[in-house]
Amino acid sequence: MTSLPPFLSPPPEVRLVNRFARGFDHAVAAARTCYSQRIVSPEEVAGDGEAPEEVRRRQARRLALAQDIYRAGHHTTFQHAQFQFALSRVSRQFLWSFLHSHPFYNSEQVSQRYVPVRDGEYAVPPLAGEALAIYRAAANRMQEDYRELAEALMPAARSAFFQIFPARRHQAERWEREVRKRAREAARYVLPVATFAHLYHTVSAITLLRYHRLCALYDAPHEQRLVIGRMVAEVLHTDPEYAAILEEPLPLEETPEYAAFSRLGRDEGPAPGFREAFDRSLDGATSRLVDWPANGEATLAAAVREVLGASAAEIADDEAIALLLDPAANRYHGESLRLTTHSKLGRALSHLHYVFRKRLSHTADSQDQRHRMTPASRPLLAAQVGAEPDVITPQLVAREPAAEALFQAACARAWEAIARLRRLGVPVEYAHYLLPNATAVRFTESADLLHLHHKLTLRLCYNAQEEIWRASLDEANQIRAHHPRIGRWLLPPCGLRDRAGAKPICPEGPRFCGIAVWRLTPDAYRRLL
Repeated sequence: MTSLPPFLSPPPEVRLVNRFARGFDHAVAAARTCYSQRIVSPEEVAGDGEAPEEVRRRQARRLALAQDIYRAGHHTTFQHAQFQFALSRVSRQFLWSFLHSHPFYNSEQVSQRYVPVRDGEYAVPPLAGEALAIYRAAANRMQEDYRELAEALMPAARSAFFQIFPARRHQAERWEREVRKRAREAARYVLPVATFAHLYHTVSAITLLRYHRLCALYDAPHEQRLVIGRMVAEVLHTDPEYAAILEEPLPLEETPEYAAFSRLGRDEGPAPGFREAFDRSLDGATSRLVDWPANGEATLAAAVREVLGASAAEIADDEAIALLLDPAANRYHGESLRLTTHSKLGRALSHLHYVFRKRLSHTADSQDQRHRMTPASRPLLAAQVGAEPDVITPQLVAREPAAEALFQAACARAWEAIARLRRLGVPVEYAHYLLPNATAVRFTESADLLHLHHKLTLRLCYNAQEEIWRASLDEANQIRAHHPRIGRWLLPPCGLRDRAGAKPICPEGPRFCGIAVWRLTPDAYRRLL
């Protein structure tokens, strides 16, 4: 990885800020404990306090056992040790395509919705000459478009804000900052996916090992190898023993994605008619329910009775479902701390599975994928991006004709810059850093009801990102149509808390959306901002 040419932008900053003090020793100690009549300590594994010859013997045994269990696939022992990284100057494309594309991590990332993006804060791949000039000019112009669009959206944002909070109109200057956040939230759609982010990112040792093995995967293999290489180097500096089980990255050319991608010629975009057929299948929805359990309600009711050892005569289906999902009967739904996964009854929700076909912007999907227990088969982005702009227009932009004209022009310029780079022979990986956040992403997502309930609770809140809110409303309404006794309880936090008698009804405090949503039925849900 050290032979990779650097990006021309400032290099990514990777710092290991927290770790298990003896993570590798703990992994081996855990493995030995499985076959011991007592807890084996990491000190014993390493031979602490022993004579030098015994220390060497124990450490050789430690390495041999670690390699043995690693090769055999007994990887849970390597999940105990956690590594917390502080990452800066990494692109949004890298985060979406790689770092957040799996369930085994935790991240806290700077929000583009509310934190303004500064000039020059974007990744610049190793280009030269005319290609570099085109790239920089396009990225700089996209940042200018972001500022111009934010200003153009201020009248529409101000009008909507004071329509929601009419009493605040008398102190309009006091609320100007909040209005500007709403305008900036929509304006970010024209920023390039090259835009930098900073975050805390925590993974286990086994996840880091997987990162290293697959870091050459599409869509941003160069940046992935640079960042993951630095993460691994940070760990090896403090825990050099991990080198004994660290495999070399799998070359991109040896991945099944590469073989299929090359055979189909997908670096030139999707197959003719692919996007049109996909969009028709949505039938006007953002998220379309395409598969669900035919006997879902009966299965759920039976599972509740099994937990309680009850008969159908004792607990009918309606009562069983209400016992699980009605906040008036199940107080867990009024708690801020998510307890359903750990409750005996709550786990009955895991038997029902729902599958959705979705179309979101790159920026909205970057938030949607953070719901790690509602996984999706997200695309190789290069396989879906064609020669013409293909974007999602934010609601606020669509309501303001002048702003929409700015938005469409910005997206068209981005696509033209990408086309010019491709004509110069620039790899699609580098050219696509200029894709705007608005770029449409099409995929299938699924979830069991246990985790989907949690996601919909959060994302039906009017403070949720607009596209995800709209997709979540589609999902809740379609489940309600097929399974009404389940769907009636798919509500935002305030709706559940009101039914549970929890106070305050809205848990957002000063972030209250301004609408008493708990008093509305789902068919009356409307968003201005």
